[in-house]
Amino acid sequence: MENGFAAWSIDTSRPHPARIYDYLLGGKDNYEVDQEAGDQLAVAAPEVRIGVRANRAFLQRAVRHVVGSGVRQILDVGTGLPTSPNVHETAQEVAPDVRIAYVDNDPIVNAHANALLDRSGGTSIVLADLRDPGAILDHPEVRRVIDFDEPVALLLVAILHFLTDDEQPEQVVATLRDALPAGSFLVLSHATGDFADRSDAQAVYNNATASLNLRPRARVERFFDGFELIGPGLAQVPFWRPDAPPPPGSETIGFFGGVARKTR
Repeated sequence: MENGFAAWSIDTSRPHPARIYDYLLGGKDNYEVDQEAGDQLAVAAPEVRIGVRANRAFLQRAVRHVVGSGVRQILDVGTGLPTSPNVHETAQEVAPDVRIAYVDNDPIVNAHANALLDRSGGTSIVLADLRDPGAILDHPEVRRVIDFDEPVALLLVAILHFLTDDEQPEQVVATLRDALPAGSFLVLSHATGDFADRSDAQAVYNNATASLNLRPRARVERFFDGFELIGPGLAQVPFWRPDAPPPPGSETIGFFGGVARKTR
């Protein structure tokens, strides 16, 4: 058992957001229930497959930016199932000495990541829940890799929309933000219904282990309180500093993404 999680807590009877995401990316670490949910999601939101790929590409561009800006440690909360290139692979292409702590609440994610990562070095994988940010910050495996006296890149990519308003996502982000020193970065993406009615897509998650909570641009911007957004600000993920022409249909993608720096 780790942090209250046990092997029997792995639930393969209901779809899990990380495994749905893996399926939509073309991965193999998912179950029939996740595949069925992913197919239903693609019917409800036809752009979802290009959307998850665009979100993944945003993550990679953002990681290259923060590491290129001098950050040498990354706290990736809600990492999902390992998909190459992983965050540590992307980051270490820019600077081999980058250290990464991965955090996810799915024991299956934890098991797969443990099998792939060499935890003796600059990476760790932690089984913990974003709803308890204090437990993440205090976890010995996080503390082994992350020095909170030095700038940290906090990654909250496609994760906060699985927290309900009652779970106080703004306060969760604020708790994590307050642990970061000046010079740190926040990399965040979040699903939205601003570009189309996606109530049918939300309904797909009604039987999943977490609900999907779409938020408008103004709500997503609030997560950056205490940080300064860098250009181009909050944007649909294909249009955040693209390094290639965005794919057809990008204007319908319901993901906002942004990168911001903590200046004090």
